[in-house]
Amino acid sequence: MAKRKSVDSKKLIKMIEDETPQPEILAAFGFKTSTQLKSAYANALIDEGTVPPIKSGRGAAKATISNEVTVGKRGSIIVPKGLVAELGYVENDRFLVRKTKSGISLKKLY
Repeated sequence: MAKRKSVDSKKLIKMIEDETPQPEILAAFGFKTSTQLKSAYANALIDEGTVPPIKSGRGAAKATISNEVTVGKRGSIIVPKGLVAELGYVENDRFLVRKTKSGISLKKLY
């Protein structure tokens, strides 16, 4: 992805609000296409706080750690890596498994 061009947001917004012709704006900022201009305008509006930023779907998945545990083919209980890290467990930690009324309980052995 190309590096974002540094643009004076206030100047760009002012020129568009003043209804400056597109070719003149393109020349003033060194844009080659109208798509570059539209992208810069959208970024300028976001930077100024006029328009809220678009939330990415990728970031949302990383923000939450799933507590869902699965059972593998061989009967192994698989705990997501993020949850293991959050709980502070490391490779080769050992646990005592107990059956409870609500399911199972894991107690770390020291």
